[in-house]
Amino acid sequence: MLNCCLAVMPFCTQVTQDMSAASFEWLALAVHPTRLVLLIGWFYLCMYCVLWIQANEAIPDFYKAPAGLLTLVTGPMLPLVLIIIAAVQRSRQSQRGLLESLVEQLRGAFVDVHASQTAYQEEGAALQLVGPSGQTLDEIYGHGEAKRENAKILDLTETIVADAIQQRASDILIDPRDESSYTIRLRVDGLVRTVKELQVDPCRAVINSVKVVSGMDIAERRRPQDGAFLARQGDAVYSFRVASAGALNGEKLSIRILNKNASASTLSDLGMTPKEVGVINKVVQKPSGMILICGPTGSGKTTTMYAMLNAIDRFERNTVTVEDPVEAVLPETSQIEVNPRADITFAKTLRSVVRQDPDVICVGEIRDEETAETALRAAQTGHLVMSTLHCDNSASAIIRLLDLGVSPLLLSTGLNLVISQRLLRRLCPRCKMPAELSESQIAQLRRKRIEFAGIQEPGQCKYCDQTGYFERTVVCDLLPIDSRMKTQLVEDRTFLAYLKAEGAKKSHANLRKQAMKKVVAGITSLEELKRVIG
Repeated sequence: MLNCCLAVMPFCTQVTQDMSAASFEWLALAVHPTRLVLLIGWFYLCMYCVLWIQANEAIPDFYKAPAGLLTLVTGPMLPLVLIIIAAVQRSRQSQRGLLESLVEQLRGAFVDVHASQTAYQEEGAALQLVGPSGQTLDEIYGHGEAKRENAKILDLTETIVADAIQQRASDILIDPRDESSYTIRLRVDGLVRTVKELQVDPCRAVINSVKVVSGMDIAERRRPQDGAFLARQGDAVYSFRVASAGALNGEKLSIRILNKNASASTLSDLGMTPKEVGVINKVVQKPSGMILICGPTGSGKTTTMYAMLNAIDRFERNTVTVEDPVEAVLPETSQIEVNPRADITFAKTLRSVVRQDPDVICVGEIRDEETAETALRAAQTGHLVMSTLHCDNSASAIIRLLDLGVSPLLLSTGLNLVISQRLLRRLCPRCKMPAELSESQIAQLRRKRIEFAGIQEPGQCKYCDQTGYFERTVVCDLLPIDSRMKTQLVEDRTFLAYLKAEGAKKSHANLRKQAMKKVVAGITSLEELKRVIG
């Protein structure tokens, strides 16, 4: 037996060595850098597809877990099949090409996944309200040492602000409803909705918390006050402007959430057509002249002005802005904030800015004769000036400047372009559907030779909070001040009468025409056009 074992041992040793060598060769093949990179990439791609399925509203919650498990096994093929099926359905509904619908569906999928990742990161981080002095609301009240009731009020304040940010609100309105209750409303996409009702005592405590973090006097409840604060949530920073005033049954508070994306927006992002972008860019590249943006409150004038500033090479052109308040930080730009309490007004600041060798001057708003005249004179003397004006249309903007006391000669030599604009809500891309038009509507559209096959109407889904709309797009009426109009302003006295009589109608017709183009393209609805344009 011993001899047999001794005879077999060399053979077993050789087999063991061969197996070890083969194992090492297989292991070396398995961990080849290229294959390892492909394996890791495939793993992350599968995880990415699982995240997409969890964020997709089209899949019921009951099926999301099995679908996610199946995706881990089958890889990214399942979401691709779902996207193709959705694209075919949308193509049949909208009567558009399959390729166009597929591209739109893929773009929407990537946007949804990116939004869900951003929302997940922001939800995971705590919201902190920061005052002008840099102290957080917790530090001001001593959250760690506060009583339980104070901690609840601070948490309620932060929850109200966080919910407004999550719902893309532009304003938070806290108003007394009666002697015993308050309502909290949000303005989302231009419309106000009630989200919460609070008893008078906790709501007054919330108002005091906001006033404290905004640097306002909590003892003064009757006189109007203004303030500002910041909110930090992870890497995101949001700016807020606060206004308070005494009202029947208590004190009301208005909190404006400033647009943090304004510094990166472009004219195309706002929804302008390539033709409109070309006209504006041509005027923006001129060394001098004034561009005036007009429209009612909440029509996106400041955002458009920021988008025009983003079209300027601010490394080569010295850019200065005078704003009330500064809504977004622009790189390579000197931004000055107006403060009437410190006697820093638009007119005084503008006169100082002209002596600072600027190439581009941005005036937040023209409110008086002195500001209008100083801005137009700056446009005459080699500066590009941008500003906004509260009025309904392009024609009334010219009349408004003349009513402020600006001479027709100064207006004709300084003004280059007037932009009148409105904001329309976009149809939700997930739940919009072909519109059911009445026979009278179809007859009217045919009479005007308008193609109505692509007209959509709002639906309801969680993505748009059952409203049928998500975000907004701009419609514009551009009025270039050419040499003929400049001559008419100075020499033809009947031209002003024409502007008053026919200019407003023509501007309104142009806005309606641009809005109808977006209705036909399925971007917005007929109801939204009637609500905003009339």
